[in-house]
Amino acid sequence: MSLRHSVPPLTYAAGVSGEAKLMDLFAGCGGLTSGFVSTGRFAPIAAVEWDLHAAATYAQNFGDHIHVGDIADWTRGSLPQADVVVGGPPCQGFSSLGTRDPQDPRNAMWEHYVETLERVRPAFFVMENVPQFLKSTQFAELTGLVRARGRLGAYEIEMQVVNAADHGAAQARRRAVVIGRRRGTREIGLPELWDVRSLSDAFPAWLAPRVTKTELPDSVVEFRGRTLPGPFKMRDLHITRDVSDLSRARYAAIPPGGNRFDLPDELSSPCWRRHRSGSGDVMGRLRWDRPSVTIRTEFFKPEKGRYLHPTEDRPITHAEAASIQGFPEDFEWCGTKVSIARQIGNAVPPPLARSIATVVADRLA
Repeated sequence: MSLRHSVPPLTYAAGVSGEAKLMDLFAGCGGLTSGFVSTGRFAPIAAVEWDLHAAATYAQNFGDHIHVGDIADWTRGSLPQADVVVGGPPCQGFSSLGTRDPQDPRNAMWEHYVETLERVRPAFFVMENVPQFLKSTQFAELTGLVRARGRLGAYEIEMQVVNAADHGAAQARRRAVVIGRRRGTREIGLPELWDVRSLSDAFPAWLAPRVTKTELPDSVVEFRGRTLPGPFKMRDLHITRDVSDLSRARYAAIPPGGNRFDLPDELSSPCWRRHRSGSGDVMGRLRWDRPSVTIRTEFFKPEKGRYLHPTEDRPITHAEAASIQGFPEDFEWCGTKVSIARQIGNAVPPPLARSIATVVADRLA
């Protein structure tokens, strides 16, 4: 008997009120909050994000209760009470991409998360990060803090590595999830598994295959005394890149499911000709019948990974990337093209967040 369930649609009304108060640290554009709010059982009351454009996107969708700036400054003030604290501290220092630096100052951001937990004392907390976090010295220190006499001795933690493809998102994205609960309470356990969605399931019907627009609409929004581009509907994000003739020729030469290895020598770069092994995702086409690869911040550059449209000779658009991440159609965005791409790529997939939120909500009931 299958343990998987059909994926319900992820929709919500901005500012929806739920029973439990939710606080989002390192909120970005609100991927975690989006998933929690979509259950109808959580009301966002506070958030922290240093990036102005991402904070504006969060505020546009969930309300202007977000601190824009350094979390260290925020923790010096008076903190509101919350039932659940969530957040994904910066993970670049232990990411599998690039050079890992255990001394990267961003690795210490989880300490501000810990300080918030000490002061807010939520019933539950959720920490999301790359799988490598569970092997880091920071996580080892965290496990020490939740011992009976540690700073977080009131809590016990459960940890697991999950794949967003198992929780309603149409992409393979492995993440570490740490859930804290009050000491002595029953274990939460694993979120339910959902049917795996393919790329074709993720794209709404209005995403036209042919795309000619390269720029966002000329629209501005006032936020914290600044004028920013936005707000933009998901449909506004269906834009493509203005690329060179060489890039167009390369895109056209790659067959369904293909990649850089399918390019003839005259279209291949000298580096690619010298290295006939390695990643098969560079200049790769996504496949309709499979989940996408992990959506990263530069998904609009096929030379960075398997980000070509399955059949069209172009990279995926911002709207397509946001749909793959699982953002609902009524989500609104603020910022430049590059900033919004960064917001999309850095976000926790809302369907994965919803899956986690459901098990937490069931324990709060």
